[in-house]
Amino acid sequence: MDWEKLWQTVLGWLKTDGVKIVIALLILLVSFRVITLIARRIEKRALNGKRHFDKTLTKTLLYLFKIVLKILVVVCLIGYLGIDTSGLTALIASLGVCVGLAVNGALSNLAGGVLLIITRPFKVDDYIEACGYSGTVEDIRITQTRLRTPDNKVVYVPNGSLSTSTIVNYSEKDLRRVDFTFSIAYSNDFEKAKSIILDIAKAHELVLTDPEPFVRVSEHGASSINIVARVWVKSADYWTVNFDMLESIKKAFDEQGIEIPYNQLDVHLKKD
Repeated sequence: MDWEKLWQTVLGWLKTDGVKIVIALLILLVSFRVITLIARRIEKRALNGKRHFDKTLTKTLLYLFKIVLKILVVVCLIGYLGIDTSGLTALIASLGVCVGLAVNGALSNLAGGVLLIITRPFKVDDYIEACGYSGTVEDIRITQTRLRTPDNKVVYVPNGSLSTSTIVNYSEKDLRRVDFTFSIAYSNDFEKAKSIILDIAKAHELVLTDPEPFVRVSEHGASSINIVARVWVKSADYWTVNFDMLESIKKAFDEQGIEIPYNQLDVHLKKD
């Protein structure tokens, strides 16, 4: 083997095609970095600027913007390296048919993502419940939606399933109603219990006075009288009021001698 001739061939390749490959890789890295920086700059200006842009639509469009630009950069660099892009186009078209058959579910997720963006049943930062999960919407992408659960887990829900399921949006309205059911013994004064519940509800600073708190006897249960209470609050204050009311009413019942009964069964023995 002529090592000298082989070495000259390698040097010649490095001076021509090798340099082009290195340049292409550098351009690829720099281009991807610049595209990411531009997208972040646009997102920051769109969301924090004087004009108000929709957060959901901004994130989705910028995600598509980055993907499209990166694909264009890769195609241009392939042409720069001298690879015949016409053959590549035919290959991509053939692969597209195969991939299309294989990713039928992904296409339904794509259609679902478009449908969610158009119909807008929820937006970024809304708290929703759907497909057996509940959490705050962090991002709506073309094929999936990202939720953050109250215990800080991240759930990726396919848009195809999400667009056809029942969605409960807890953040769309400014006000929410908190419902309670309190059980007291038959031997206790239910009017007194109602008064205690109503006074605590009216004294809470986060409970709204319009609509007024509602407290009434709802059921004569097997072991207790059940009293229902309904108060209106701002959506952001829902859980604060829920826990405060439960704790305050339990303390007040204990102080006033009102018993919260447990299930009981009376047994009568019959002697022959």
